[in-house]
Formats: sequence, C-alpha cells, structure tokens
Amino acid sequence: MATPMPARRAFSFLRIAIALQTLTIFLQAVSSGLLMTSSYGETLHSVGARVMYGASMLYVLAAVLAWKPGGGSPRPVLHASGFLVLASVQVAVGIAHLPSVHLPLGVLMFGLSLLALARR
Repeated sequence: MATPMPARRAFSFLRIAIALQTLTIFLQAVSSGLLMTSSYGETLHSVGARVMYGASMLYVLAAVLAWKPGGGSPRPVLHASGFLVLASVQVAVGIAHLPSVHLPLGVLMFGLSLLALARR
C-alpha cells in the first residue's frame, strides 16, 4: 500500500531536520577544536551554538508536523523535545564554561542525533 503524499513529505522533512541537527553538532565539534587553536574559533563556536539550537527547534517542529496530520506515534515528538532539553543544558554549561560537562554532553548529543537519523 502506498504512503499518502503528505505523510511522505512530513517524513522527509523530519529526516532533513534530524540530518541538519546532526550536521550542526558535528560542526560544533570542529569549531571546538578551532576554539582552542585560533582567534576566530570562539566566534565561530558561538554562532554555531545558535545554529545548532535552531536546528534542535526545527527538529521539534518537524516531529510535531509528522505526528499531527498522520496521527502516528508521538514518540518522535518526545525524542525531539528531549533533545531540545539536552541542547538547552549544553548551551547553559557552555556559557558557564564547564568543559568537563560540555564536551561529553556534546559527544552524547552527536551520538543520539546520529542514532535518530539512522532510525528514520
């Protein structure tokens, strides 16, 4: 049985949102290295944090749009919301300059985002 077109579009928007989030987290790891080795690294990492947070919000929006019209499971919305909470904690500990929490949390977030992408 063919999947209706709106459900396919929502599914692909969700997949794109997760891929964008995963990419922005990866780029944050790259800019973290630049933060330690160059003068412009701090600016790049700061801008990247805002983009990553926006990508996490987009993931929540995409999950809601994929869930509501089709009446599917709300599980992706819960995952996306949980990820937004992690992103909020990540931003807070980054601003507080707590690298002992910030770096491992970033690795965890990348792994979870990659897992979510693989599952879609």
